[in-house]
Amino acid sequence: MPKKQPEATIQNRRARFDYQIRDEFTVGIILTGQEVKAARTGQVSLKGSYVTVKGGELWLTNASFSIIHTEPGKMTRTVETAARKLLANKKEIAQIIAAKDQGLTVVPLSMSTRTRFIKLTIATAKGKKEYDKRETIKRRDIDRETRRAAKVL
Repeated sequence: MPKKQPEATIQNRRARFDYQIRDEFTVGIILTGQEVKAARTGQVSLKGSYVTVKGGELWLTNASFSIIHTEPGKMTRTVETAARKLLANKKEIAQIIAAKDQGLTVVPLSMSTRTRFIKLTIATAKGKKEYDKRETIKRRDIDRETRRAAKVL
């Protein structure tokens, strides 16, 4: 019986705060063995990362993978931020390219290691203005206070 892999879902919480999310896509990602190990242990940061289109292909840029290098007698940790190729079908790539032509940004929302494949959820998004961010903070505070009041009663 194969041993069960721990679930690690890496969220990009900043993306939902900074952008208005439009369409979401689930795509695959090409990783090396050490990067897969880092993803399965949750040692990945999607903050500040984005998706670019080069030559009709999707690339994840600026995602940080904290990789552990082990040698006899010592262990070192490095942070890799190289671009990684994303795997999507032609129809999805065409939709993303059309959205980028309209001026939208493509941001990663989460990375899931639930199955044996590592999947990345990306979304087309439009950047929020400063007043939209303040409104989001206000709404979040009001919701938090109403939950506290309901909990006390």
